[in-house]
Amino acid sequence: MSIRKKSIETLRSARWFAKDDLRSFGHRSRVMQMGYSPEEFVGRPVIAILNTWSDMNSCHSHFKQRVEDVKRGVLQAGGFPVELPAISLSESAVKPTTMLYRNLLAIEAEELIRSHPVDGVVLMGGCDKTTPGLLMGATSAGVPAIFVPAGPMLRGNWQGHVLGSGSDAWKFWDERRAGKITKEEWVGIEGGIARSHGTCMTMGTASTMTGIAEAIGMTLPGASSIPAADANHIRMSADAGRRIVEMVWEDLTPARLLTRRSFENGIILAMAMGCSTNAIIHVISMARRAGCDIGLEDFDKASRHVPVIANIRPSGETYLMEDFYYAGGMRALMNRLRDKLHLDELTVTGRTVGENIEGAEVYNDDVIRPMDNPLYEEGALAVLKGNIAPDGCVIKPSACEKRFFKHSGRALVFDDYPSMKEAVERDDLDVTADDFLILRNAGPLGGPGMPEWGMLPIPKKLVQQGVRDMLRMSDARMSGTSYGACILHVAPESYVGGPLALVRTGDIITIDIPARSINMEVSDEELERRKAEWKQPPKRFERGYGWMFSQHIKQANEGCDFDFLETGFGAPVGEPDIY
Repeated sequence: MSIRKKSIETLRSARWFAKDDLRSFGHRSRVMQMGYSPEEFVGRPVIAILNTWSDMNSCHSHFKQRVEDVKRGVLQAGGFPVELPAISLSESAVKPTTMLYRNLLAIEAEELIRSHPVDGVVLMGGCDKTTPGLLMGATSAGVPAIFVPAGPMLRGNWQGHVLGSGSDAWKFWDERRAGKITKEEWVGIEGGIARSHGTCMTMGTASTMTGIAEAIGMTLPGASSIPAADANHIRMSADAGRRIVEMVWEDLTPARLLTRRSFENGIILAMAMGCSTNAIIHVISMARRAGCDIGLEDFDKASRHVPVIANIRPSGETYLMEDFYYAGGMRALMNRLRDKLHLDELTVTGRTVGENIEGAEVYNDDVIRPMDNPLYEEGALAVLKGNIAPDGCVIKPSACEKRFFKHSGRALVFDDYPSMKEAVERDDLDVTADDFLILRNAGPLGGPGMPEWGMLPIPKKLVQQGVRDMLRMSDARMSGTSYGACILHVAPESYVGGPLALVRTGDIITIDIPARSINMEVSDEELERRKAEWKQPPKRFERGYGWMFSQHIKQANEGCDFDFLETGFGAPVGEPDIY
């Protein structure tokens, strides 16, 4: 039985609708203009549904229907649902990168909630940056909030092959570059790799972030792993609509749910899931919105003692998110990790993590491995530091060849993506499988927006020789569906003069993942000389949103939020004046 902390008189929406004055008259009359009677909205929790649907976002193409399912639940629980469209960040369509606009979505979400007469909010997202963007905005707005994940799409299929988003695109593209896939076969793969609505069905950034949203207590139990096309997804959406009304009466706000310990739960689950490298940037920014000082060290600490037990591509070789759901899903994974979790953390259900996962079973021990038979003995990610990345960089050891765990090789440096893309197709490129490919000027400011360029293509001449992995380094990100020995998020980035800007072709780079180190074998004196000669590249923006982005974006190791949006920047924003 939920305990009411709110009364009709203390509902936030009452400030707009309850008074007997001219201004409230205007608010009520405009809602009545849409055909509603005062009995439908006055004295009831008004629930905003932030819907990130658009015709250009295939991951969210079912949200037109799901928003109606959420509304049904809200109405059943005695609330009044209102749909508020928010910017839709389609990972596959938005260029140069959705990361440029994650903070814009966070701003929009926060201000939509604050400026409207709403008592609680349902956040509808899933495509990579929509999950952190919505959660960041809702955390700052401070009203009760619940997240509805879009859900992964169904498995891909082509000529008997089970296809996984992103991962198999890269794999078969290399086969086509090597002359082993025809154009007709390639078209068949295009039509088979994404065959239903929903997000990527590999353990990419989408499933990583919705899984983390569940782990930190912001979704209903099990919600993050339900396939988008499954009828259970419809029921979950209606359940979320009913639950948010109860949360309003209970005054169950993000401030009561999002603690350091809840984010530690999210990090532990991320490591066990074989998470996307993007998780680091998003979790740091989400935690700082909640006033929690989470950093790279928290991820590396967790990676030392949490093994990868979710056998999902790209860390695994066989299974996809649909298989993960059938194997028991997120509740089963969390229950298998219960000895490492903070089980007393509160969630949107009003119950604790421990209560939510009690009794959850694993139905396939190869998909969700036992702790004593992990896919990879440590967590999915490792944080490296050294003279090339004094503020850190990230690699996903669980998805790369083990021969690169300790390696020294020659640097082959590119200053921009077009020159790199052209060079790797050359038959006469001076490159070997032991070299480090390096791309710079691709970070938060240099990209701009830190695009997913970090999985640099293997040079064509090496692909034709059978090479499918090599060391690659950049200040960019990579898709969570990507794989390979890619060193990412080098901080500080090269565009602002970080040491990556000083590397030259022919320098020797040494990586030691067990020791968490990466260095260029160049003397301090030589680096100082190169620094004195370095010149910053031209500005990326001179007006508009991009200019604002450039003035306020933080580096990768700090979460890439805008400085003025972090909790510690200033006093909390109060309620809007109504006159």
